Amino acid sequence: MVAPNGARKGRGDHPQLPITPAEVAATAAASMAAGATAIHLHARNEAGAHTLDPMIYARYIAAVRDAVGDGLFLQVTTEAVGRYTATEQMAAVRGLAVRPDGVSLALRELVPEGGEHGAARDFFAWLVESGIEPQLILYRPEELDRLAELRAAGVVPEALRHVLFVLGRYLAPGEVVEPRALLGFLERHSPGDLWMVCAFGREETACLATAAALGGDLRVGFENSLQHGDGSPARDNAERVAVIAELVDRLGRVRQRSA
Repeated sequence: MVAPNGARKGRGDHPQLPITPAEVAATAAASMAAGATAIHLHARNEAGAHTLDPMIYARYIAAVRDAVGDGLFLQVTTEAVGRYTATEQMAAVRGLAVRPDGVSLALRELVPEGGEHGAARDFFAWLVESGIEPQLILYRPEELDRLAELRAAGVVPEALRHVLFVLGRYLAPGEVVEPRALLGFLERHSPGDLWMVCAFGREETACLATAAALGGDLRVGFENSLQHGDGSPARDNAERVAVIAELVDRLGRVRQRSA
């Protein structure tokens, strides 16, 4: 999966970071040609800021599908970025006139501890019924214990089996994420879950290599890192995808269109 822009970065971070629907669509096509089978989609408003506006999202979805057809699994995000409540996040997905293939959801944002769970339970059930593949974002291994509790309580349906393990964060200068951080997630995860990994910074390549060798799916792109494993700057998202696709091929893993 290519994650080409994210919610926080802009042109000042990299001149090839795609912002507009046309730029994201072009990146989607180039990334697919380089080996991507899915895309994690963020939309931006006229000021270039992260938005969950369904009308704006529709333009990005249409542009990407015009560029790649059904060649990429298309996943939208509900990332809050400190701006959106859980109610607004859920409403944004329900308001999409054109359905994406999938949606990524941060467990700690949609079902905060100590909060009421009824709205999230109904939303998760609606996603499954609507044929939109949910992927739960987990930032700490301990969140897997909470996911198991929410499944047992019927808040998260058993049909929701895709999870994303996040290694690191928007890093401070000099901070490094270690590939071994993945092991904490794998010690707790349910064997029935399909898991994917994304990682921040220069160690993205090493972390994804570890995940690929251990059977996970991979998310790569400028949302998480602008660098190759040797620290050199990547030319664009497609170049990052090509590096990881080659790595996957060398390991004998199969690349296919899915989340």
